[in-house]
Amino acid sequence: MPEGHTIHRLARDHVRDLAREPLRVTSPQGRATETAKVLDGRSFAKVDAYGKHLLYRFEDDLTLHVHLGLFGRFRRQHSPPEEPKGEKRLRMIGERWTVDLSGAVACALLEPDEEAALLARLGPDPLRRDADPERFVATLRRRRIPIGAAIMDQSVVAGIGNVYRAEALHVDGIDPRLPAKDLGDERAMVLWGTMAKMLADGVRERRIVTIRDEHDKPVKAGRATKGEGPRARADRVRHRTVRVYRREHCHDCGGPVRTYPMAGRTVHDCPVCQPEGSAGPSPTAGLAGGAAGDRLF
Repeated sequence: MPEGHTIHRLARDHVRDLAREPLRVTSPQGRATETAKVLDGRSFAKVDAYGKHLLYRFEDDLTLHVHLGLFGRFRRQHSPPEEPKGEKRLRMIGERWTVDLSGAVACALLEPDEEAALLARLGPDPLRRDADPERFVATLRRRRIPIGAAIMDQSVVAGIGNVYRAEALHVDGIDPRLPAKDLGDERAMVLWGTMAKMLADGVRERRIVTIRDEHDKPVKAGRATKGEGPRARADRVRHRTVRVYRREHCHDCGGPVRTYPMAGRTVHDCPVCQPEGSAGPSPTAGLAGGAAGDRLF
């Protein structure tokens, strides 16, 4: 499932490519025909991203809600577009670009009360300027579940998925099994800042990058080499850009990465950098600044 950086990046891209021009909206698949009929011929001015949700603000106070889920994705092509192939839920055709949506778990118009109910279920999003980190801290105080499970709960913090869970907890030296309430307010704010910075880097780089160079900039993944297959490239990029997620050895100490199930997903951590019961301190203080100053939205 796409994590928060992807959703915010899509919001920016779609505003750049499609906003403020009348759109031809269709549902080639047929499952969103009524929604497409209402939106056809209208333009939108902005797209709000909240965690893993997109809210398109169309004319006449209409809001289109999209949640990609596990298999949803957008594809972009020049206008006029080719004939749709496969299961295209929604097609938005602008003057220069066409965007196709497929596989999403949600694609429907929302009434104001429905939107309010949706947002009430979400925790603060570290990429949003209106996010309240104190709300995140206060929520952790009440949670007895492991911190690794708590930050995967979208009602605690919106936009964090399995990769950012592994990487943020590792960078801050936190044992994923530590009860959330035992993290403490100060360390919770450090974790918030780490997640915010990682997400912001992900938006800029268009990929998850949690390793930074000597100038405190995200490292580059590098170009594909001749004859390099998708799996080999994925392994190489992961080895260069993340610290523990789906790695055999920890980037920081070289020790073996441990895996075990939690909250329906596989945790990746380092027993050396994240010893049992640890709430820190961070082994990578340059990244775990504790402040969400890199928020983009």
